[in-house]
Amino acid sequence: MLRILPLTGLFLMGGCTGVQTLGGESISIVAVPPVAPASWQATDVSPAAPATDWLTDFEDPVLSDLVREAVEKSTRRRGQAFNVRAVRAQARAVYGRTLPNASLGGRLGATSNFVEIAGNEDRINSDLYGLEGSLSWQVDLWGRLAAGTQAAEADLASAEAQLRAVELSVAGETAIAWFDLNEALAQEEVARETVLARQRALELTERRFSRGLSTALDVRTARTTLASAEAAVAARQQARENAVRRLETLLVRYPAAELAAPGELPRLALIDSAGVPADVLRRRPDILADEATLTAAGLRAEQARLALYPALNFSGSVSTSEGQLSDALNPERLAASLIAGLAAPVFNGGALDAEREAAIARARAAAEAYVSTVLTAWREVEDALAADRLIALQEAAQARALEQARLAEELAERQYTNGLVSIFNLIDSQTRRLNAESSVIAARAARASNRVRYHLARGGGVPFPISENIVGSGSGQIEVNLP
Repeated sequence: MLRILPLTGLFLMGGCTGVQTLGGESISIVAVPPVAPASWQATDVSPAAPATDWLTDFEDPVLSDLVREAVEKSTRRRGQAFNVRAVRAQARAVYGRTLPNASLGGRLGATSNFVEIAGNEDRINSDLYGLEGSLSWQVDLWGRLAAGTQAAEADLASAEAQLRAVELSVAGETAIAWFDLNEALAQEEVARETVLARQRALELTERRFSRGLSTALDVRTARTTLASAEAAVAARQQARENAVRRLETLLVRYPAAELAAPGELPRLALIDSAGVPADVLRRRPDILADEATLTAAGLRAEQARLALYPALNFSGSVSTSEGQLSDALNPERLAASLIAGLAAPVFNGGALDAEREAAIARARAAAEAYVSTVLTAWREVEDALAADRLIALQEAAQARALEQARLAEELAERQYTNGLVSIFNLIDSQTRRLNAESSVIAARAARASNRVRYHLARGGGVPFPISENIVGSGSGQIEVNLP
């Protein structure tokens, strides 16, 4: 018995395909990930399921609009949607081949012969009309054809789940790209503030130098730090333009670096509900796709085994061949035949056994891929939950550091003006404040991106309806020129 069992902890996800081998050998292919705990280990959050519309966490209507635009216009989503259509049509074709196959045709021709009449040869021309029809059908004695149909249906389920996975991936990438853009804008603003701070330091130093209170070394040091700050602005500007182009590409717009953003990042509360690990197995589209693929692989292994059994085929035909069209259409002149045949493979060089062995190996590979996907999904949720708490601690600590750095900078500037500290003390205090401010921005951006990854990891879905009408629109057009 060949059994394909995608088992997930205490939950049975997917079907079971049973196969009895010719030799009576029992074969089991079981996909069993480690048993999941009742709650997530990384944090003490409520087991209640989070809200379905995860974009509302960020309270940003612009983000919601951009995500919708990106998903609906995504070339990746459209490409996968066409793949779904192809797989759906293929499933119909597989089912259609299990039904009787009938064909009807006609013939029109002429004959020319020499005949001898009264010692003389003469050519006689005559018309020829024919009508023929055929019918063939293979009876599904052992369920081999049904297994093929079910495997095609499982392929369709996998393709549809992959479409949902692409939509979720595009939504997540767009949200993260939006946060990256706002972080780049905020960091560029910090770089510009750095230039202003370095300019103030240079002005103070030049005034002190004119009064003989500072050295030329102090002046050159201040000018050096100002030039470095101006270079940093150019680097931040480049990062911002790259972030805009990346987002515009996701939106299927020309990457002209023209999209505007406020340069603000969300202030997020800690995750307060995360569901339970078993929920991920029912929600993640990549897990559902692997589950369907595993089911299809098991059915095809069954189909390969049943190919070793005899096949019962029925075939029938009717035909006429007459010199007159009216005679060809006369039912009384039809010649008919009906044949039933039972054929079993006797020798094929081991091809059928090899195909069955390959199908079983593919089913085992699908089982391993399924377990790997489940483990990866659980790890991604645990990572995101742990990161949410730890990044929140980093953000709070960096905010405290920023507050102290600002006070230290104000104090250093007063003391430098009064000649109590050197230019290096002032530059150091400015640098600490600017680095702390940059770190706060980076922590907030990291936390926002991590929140998106958390929703992706638990299979949050796309929180709005998506149009399935993809024919005749989009960027991928096909032009056919006929002669």
